[in-house]
Amino acid sequence: MATERKQRDPYIWEALISLFSLVAGISISIVVYGADPHIPMLLGVLVAAVMAWKAGFEWEVIQEGMLKGIANSLQAIVILCIIGILIGIWILSGVVPTMLYYGLKILHPKIFLPATLIICSVCSLATGTSWGTTGTLGVALIGIGSGLGFPLPIVAGAVLSGAYFGDKMSPLSDTTNLAPAMAGTDLYTHIKHMAYTTGVSYGITLIIEIILGFFYGGGGGDVAGISQILATLDKEFSINVLLLLPPLLVMVCAYRKVPAIPGITMGVLSAAVLGIIFQGNGFGDLLSAGYGGFTSSTGVEAVDSLLTKGGFSSMLYAISIVICAMMFGGIMEHTNQLKVIVDKILQKAHSSSSLITATVLTALGANIVLCDQYMAVVMAGRMYAQAYPDRGLHPKNLSRAVEDSATVTGCLVPWNSGGVYQAATLGVATIAYLPFAFFNWLSPLVTLIYGWLGITIHPIDEETKKRLEIAKEKEKAASGSA
Repeated sequence: MATERKQRDPYIWEALISLFSLVAGISISIVVYGADPHIPMLLGVLVAAVMAWKAGFEWEVIQEGMLKGIANSLQAIVILCIIGILIGIWILSGVVPTMLYYGLKILHPKIFLPATLIICSVCSLATGTSWGTTGTLGVALIGIGSGLGFPLPIVAGAVLSGAYFGDKMSPLSDTTNLAPAMAGTDLYTHIKHMAYTTGVSYGITLIIEIILGFFYGGGGGDVAGISQILATLDKEFSINVLLLLPPLLVMVCAYRKVPAIPGITMGVLSAAVLGIIFQGNGFGDLLSAGYGGFTSSTGVEAVDSLLTKGGFSSMLYAISIVICAMMFGGIMEHTNQLKVIVDKILQKAHSSSSLITATVLTALGANIVLCDQYMAVVMAGRMYAQAYPDRGLHPKNLSRAVEDSATVTGCLVPWNSGGVYQAATLGVATIAYLPFAFFNWLSPLVTLIYGWLGITIHPIDEETKKRLEIAKEKEKAASGSA
């Protein structure tokens, strides 16, 4: 007769072995061998499963966690697929060439980087989506920056800094709504409190972009090269201001809170119709570009490198990374391996500053381990939701620390769904743009400094304390009746 295995929480060393197996495996694979991260990630999944088995979890439970992790990433995977189709069809239909054409005519090299930051900030603030901003305006600005002679990692950094500023501060953003919900405060209190740290991070970023703009754009750009790109675009495509309607439609859909998948799909369909009208595309052309992307063969290397991209198939590499990453994250969360690590951190956090530091480090760690910014927001917010009021701190301090770290750093992790998406969409490796995504890594640093110095760290007021106590009693009553 088989003996029944006793399930327990993993020991801290077991959870750390799982974590380090993933990080070390991926680091050695990329740095030493220059290999893809998929197999090391799957080895990390294997180690996490073995540690969970050692803690008494049956295979069915481990598998359930793995599948739940994949399920949590399905929306991101679908968006990746549609964005790939969108890029291919937008190029074929002349949307991206038109954006490049007008952008090269309007944007002067000296103001290009700060203008890119501000344009992406406004777009993302109005729509509440960093992914939508980079997948539309970001793609065009990468092309414009290349035409003006800027290194692409620097342009990608400016695009991401602006896109994540808007995503972080917009009341339309899902993470901006999720963070206060997890922490126990309201949306507008959360946004107002974030303004203290975000304003500093954004101000520093803008100054850096202005300086870099003068440094890289001081020569006025390659005038002959830009003229050649403009002439080639004008020759190969029918440039028309009406072709700017699809990106405008996507932004309007986001502003009107149309969900991302139908909103982006409307951008694809509108571009397809305009491509038939202005470029004479056939249905077969649209199908080919939608799956395999667009291949430019103008003979002008600058144009061909800009416009040969997109398609459903171009996202398959990124999708496979997301699936592997979420398998690992699902096991870590479902078998409490992440929980024991966080609990150990919380035991050492005795002061307000150490609690905020623990929150930031947890959010960063969750982005590395759980491989998804939404899961990082939920995990960090949920883990510390009670600790802040217990120590006399207003929950808006927690929501700010969570969003200043979880929301903006996902795109800096190569195997996180955000990092995978942005690298695939912008065509720039995560490691390459990471140093230049100034806003994204300045945000957690500024939050830590505010925490250490006690700047704008507000105590909890009686009204909020009472509201949280009532909510806690209702939760207990509901769980008891269940």
